[in-house]
Amino acid sequence: MEAGGEGGLSAANRPAACGVRKRHGKNARMPTRLMAWGGALGILLAGALGAGTARADEQGSGAAVLAQQKEDDDDLLLPIRKDKGEKAPAKEDEDLLLPAVKGKVAAPEGETGEDDLLAPVKKSAGQTGVDAAAAWRGFVQGEAAYTVRDPQHWSKAKVIVELGRSGNLGGGVKWKVSARAYYDSVFALEGGFYPAAVRHDQRSQFQWRETYVDFAAGWLDFRIGRQHVVWGEMVTLFFADVVSARDLREFVLPDFEMLRIPQWAARAEYFGDEFHAEALWIPLPTIDEIGRRGAEFYPLAVDRDPFLGPILTIATEEKPRRRLSNTNYGLRLGAIRNGWDLAGFYYHSIDVQPTFYRTALTTLTPRHDKIDQLGATLAKDFGSFVLKGEAVYTQGRQFNVTRFAELDSVVPSDTLDWIVGADLTPFDDGRFTVQLFQRLFTDHDSDMVTDRTETGITLLLSGKPRSDIELQGLLIHSLNRSDWMFRPKLTWNVRKNWRWVFGVDLFKGPPTALFGQFDFRDRIYTDLRYSF
Repeated sequence: MEAGGEGGLSAANRPAACGVRKRHGKNARMPTRLMAWGGALGILLAGALGAGTARADEQGSGAAVLAQQKEDDDDLLLPIRKDKGEKAPAKEDEDLLLPAVKGKVAAPEGETGEDDLLAPVKKSAGQTGVDAAAAWRGFVQGEAAYTVRDPQHWSKAKVIVELGRSGNLGGGVKWKVSARAYYDSVFALEGGFYPAAVRHDQRSQFQWRETYVDFAAGWLDFRIGRQHVVWGEMVTLFFADVVSARDLREFVLPDFEMLRIPQWAARAEYFGDEFHAEALWIPLPTIDEIGRRGAEFYPLAVDRDPFLGPILTIATEEKPRRRLSNTNYGLRLGAIRNGWDLAGFYYHSIDVQPTFYRTALTTLTPRHDKIDQLGATLAKDFGSFVLKGEAVYTQGRQFNVTRFAELDSVVPSDTLDWIVGADLTPFDDGRFTVQLFQRLFTDHDSDMVTDRTETGITLLLSGKPRSDIELQGLLIHSLNRSDWMFRPKLTWNVRKNWRWVFGVDLFKGPPTALFGQFDFRDRIYTDLRYSF
């Protein structure tokens, strides 16, 4: 059982700990905070006024939601994959039933935010390259967050820019280049609140996004380069989505298009009428971004060991070395049978998320295990609801124990993770999704911080009180203990190219639990995006 990762984000992969880190008092920073509030409000107001003065002929309906930007609830709802020859879904069901097989190399199923934004420009017969006046696509997004639990502080003041271009070289060869950069001024607003390592790690970043070449050879379609490979999609949870690396420096709170990190990979695919085969090789694996100790959502959010008391030096993360034995590879087969969308896969990889090994008496070192995974997915549209499910058996992963005699503080155990869910439409423009998920430890140790069987539930409800506003509430709750995350959110489609989001993130639970480790990270946030 885990949110946002098939790896060590769950409590089972973290060292047992208790106690809460203390920060500086808030009084000394009140003038800075007031200035920051004023600046942020001024920026948002200016953005809203700018959106309001957009030309009327470009405005369209206020209800229009850009095809380029799918909300996390759209990305998170598992689409029904339909191969060629299948009847297309009704218009009102398109968000839930997005085809995954579309002739040639399929677009990444979960990263619609990037692929739609950076779609190839239509060309007349024989035309190659790109139309320079129309090929650029992207977005500019401002994000702000304020942690409301003591000590209160700004936790994000970020500006993100994404830009990409794509084209056709002729002869069936297509290409795409995209990149994303951000700057987070919260580290200037909050002065020395965050450690230097966190400031250095999260102040700014440039990252290549999907950058690849597509071509065909015989019966096979190839994609070579940095790309998204999405094998499963569930609400805020990664089960069969075992290939994706993720930026977890904000836990699993961002939309999937912001959360996922592309892999440098070579992918070959075969498409039949109702059959799809996919072979994957990742020579340079990308692993999760977990940040540095002292960040808001570092996966070790507490500073005490139950036996040693105050610890813990966190050593530098041991990242996999660049060599052939550390490459990832896998095979996935899928088919449509009597309306059932079925798929199975095998994947060998360096685990994208680390396990914390004890490497000295009071030192923990994040390391990445080699793991093997067998998985299956299913989905079917029953008309009144969509049924979906995923299951993954994992071998080779290590889990933390509290036993001091265990020198490296970890023990091996295979796991079986499964999830089943249903998507319903209880009213017009409304959605209700319920999911039940579970993790089973085949070699459970009594000194693990988790139970042998960990079970949880997710509930997602969304609706539109008016055409340009959507309300959403997401709850993820453990059934083993009182450990939960609740996320109410309002999305306002201000104008044709503008989207404004307001929300709250609430956490509750014991300090060693998945959500309880962030009990003091409750926050309010807002995002404003302009897409072009």
